[in-house]
Amino acid sequence: MSTLATSGISTTAAALRRLYFVRFVFAITWAIVMFTTATQLGPLTVALLVLYPLFDVAAAIVDARASRTTGSPTLLYANVAVSLLAAVGLAIAGASGIPAVLRVWGAWAIVAGLIQLLVGVTRRRMGGQWSMIVSGGISVLAGGVFIASAAADNPALTNAIGYAIPGAIFFLISAVRLGRTAK
Repeated sequence: MSTLATSGISTTAAALRRLYFVRFVFAITWAIVMFTTATQLGPLTVALLVLYPLFDVAAAIVDARASRTTGSPTLLYANVAVSLLAAVGLAIAGASGIPAVLRVWGAWAIVAGLIQLLVGVTRRRMGGQWSMIVSGGISVLAGGVFIASAAADNPALTNAIGYAIPGAIFFLISAVRLGRTAK
C-alpha cells in the first residue's frame, strides 16, 4: 500500500474515531432522555424520535466528508436520504400513535442497518469495522422486531431505547478499535 493511501486511511480512521465517540455519547444521552418520556407519545417523545434519525443524517454527512479520500461515500449519501425520510415519517406517524411510529422506526432500522452493514464491509481493511458490520445486522433484525411489535396488544416505545444502547456500545467499540488505525 502506498504512503498516500496509508495516510488517507489514517486520516479517515482518526475522523471516524472522533465521530464514533460523538455518536456513542449522543445515543446514550438520547436513550436516557427517551427513557423518561417513552411511556406516552407526547410532543417531547415525538421530537426525540425525529431527532435520532436527524442526528444520523448529520453523522452520515460528516462520515462522507471524512471518507472521500478512502472510498466512495455513495452509501453514506443513501443513508442521509433514508434517515431524512425516516425523520419526516416519524413526525407524521407521531400523530397516528405508537404502532405507526414503530412501523416507521422499524423500516428505518432495516434500511439503515443494511447500509451500515455494507459500509462496514467496504471498510473492513481499515480496521475497527467488525462491530459496525454486526451492528448493521442487528439493526436489520431489530427493525423486523419493531414492525412486528407494532401489532402487539400494548405496543411500547421502550424497544427504541433498547435499540440505541447497543448501537452506542458498537460505536464505542469501533472508536476504540480505530485508534490503532489512526496511529
